[in-house]
Amino acid sequence: MPFPTRRRALRCGLAAALAPALHPALVHAQERTQDRIASYPTDNVRMVVPYAAGGATDIVARAVAEKLHARWSKPVVIDNRPGAGTTLAAAQVARGPGDGHLLYMTTSAHTISSTLYKKLDYDPLKDFAALSLIAKVPLVLVVRPDLGVGDLAGFIRHAQAQPDKASFASPGNGTAQHLAGEMFNTATRSRLVHVPYKGDAPAITDLMGGSVDAMFATLTVVLPHIASGRLKAIALANGRRVEKVPAIPTFAESGLAGFEAATWFGVLAPASLAPPLRERIAQDLRAVVGQPELRARLIDLGGEVVSSTPAEFDAFMQAETRKWQDIVRQSGAAIG
Repeated sequence: MPFPTRRRALRCGLAAALAPALHPALVHAQERTQDRIASYPTDNVRMVVPYAAGGATDIVARAVAEKLHARWSKPVVIDNRPGAGTTLAAAQVARGPGDGHLLYMTTSAHTISSTLYKKLDYDPLKDFAALSLIAKVPLVLVVRPDLGVGDLAGFIRHAQAQPDKASFASPGNGTAQHLAGEMFNTATRSRLVHVPYKGDAPAITDLMGGSVDAMFATLTVVLPHIASGRLKAIALANGRRVEKVPAIPTFAESGLAGFEAATWFGVLAPASLAPPLRERIAQDLRAVVGQPELRARLIDLGGEVVSSTPAEFDAFMQAETRKWQDIVRQSGAAIG
């Protein structure tokens, strides 16, 4: 018998001899995995939010956490970690334990950061396990009422008449709200000054207080201020009007075709999360988002409910990364 043939025969014989011994160990490991999934969660779950309390991401996270708490009989604690355009919180989650007790409610800023930031301590795609996309919400251009602007044409005139003086707020560098302002500058040849904040709430507070002129805001967080008259809605960055606020025209209707921008909300975990547990958590997320009460709440916030599988969310984030890469390059925006 040639030597290679004898070697193959020996390997096969060893494998056959060891199979009975390995089988119980394999079965035991599978049983332990099933037990961990069945008993999950065994402790409080921490959901990190990369913005300050009171903003759109925080509102959605708390709504989802409330339903998960009821489903799991364990508290889902919101941990607000604002700063550095979501990259501070993302880096902490990427280094965290993948045991299912650490979740991350993030936004479109997560897929923007890989292009916007020259250096990151993590990979926005490879270092995270996608669980489920929750909802999408279009951005809306709002201004302080005393600005004296009634429509998009008026705001463009205001911006062009005050280059490097007229300003817009955002919840942080690298957010969709930030890049929407950069898109506006490019599209209208304006020079609005970007003023970043640590979340939606402080940005809106300063906008209403007169410190800045405008904001490309997530519709969710400015709805009550539009209704009260404390903010003036100019145009919606969406392909069509939104049922919640049908009186607000789109940018296209107002004369700026193709200007569309939205933020989205989705749940991630550290990449080390075991695939079976990843599927279990994702199923639970889809289940709570599918509840009529939560769906109605998200729609009432101006959102479009999505509720995707891990594979669908992963593909969506890859597509978002490519889209925002083009926008960042066109705008010339960059953060060291």
